[in-house]
Amino acid sequence: MPKRYRTQLINSITGFKSAALIGTQSEKGILNLAIFSQIFHLGANPALIGMIVRPAVVPRHTWTNIQETGFFTINHIHPSFVEKAHQCSAKYSEDVSEFEAVDLTPFFEENIKAPFVNKSHLKIGLAYRDHKLIELNDTILVIGEIVHVSLNHELIKEDGFVDLNLAETVTVSGMDAYYTTQKLGRFNYAKPDEKFDKLAENLF
Repeated sequence: MPKRYRTQLINSITGFKSAALIGTQSEKGILNLAIFSQIFHLGANPALIGMIVRPAVVPRHTWTNIQETGFFTINHIHPSFVEKAHQCSAKYSEDVSEFEAVDLTPFFEENIKAPFVNKSHLKIGLAYRDHKLIELNDTILVIGEIVHVSLNHELIKEDGFVDLNLAETVTVSGMDAYYTTQKLGRFNYAKPDEKFDKLAENLF
């Protein structure tokens, strides 16, 4: 297959993915903002999140900054700035801040050496903990531990569930198609001896 066609096909067939802006800061104080879709839950205790960084065949400012400062942020995207978020995928030089280039305002929390996106409805601050080289394609699994979460408490249900539909969190398919979501419902904890079609209405 032609390279671009193959890339689009393989990126699309796995389904919808997280779409978030990763905020970092260099040792020189230059702020960086990059859009990532390879972000996933690794565990709740300790609270770990994994992120895949592509091969360093070109400069990877996000990964370099994480190594320099030990911190990064994950910022959920919502429809009001999805175009600006996508523009962060452009290959800006290391001395250019994507915050300035796309007109997004940074926000800092004490003791976290990485910027948050002020407009994001859900912000996560992480401390770098480890990384693993995936030799099969030279990608890097970066592992961060959650040290800060910022969101409106109205988004959190009584059992701790965060309603991303209310947060207007955007998702992505492939590399350039963004979607809003619609919740179908939440189900009861699955047990072999119970009906599997009963919605947990009390958890909404």
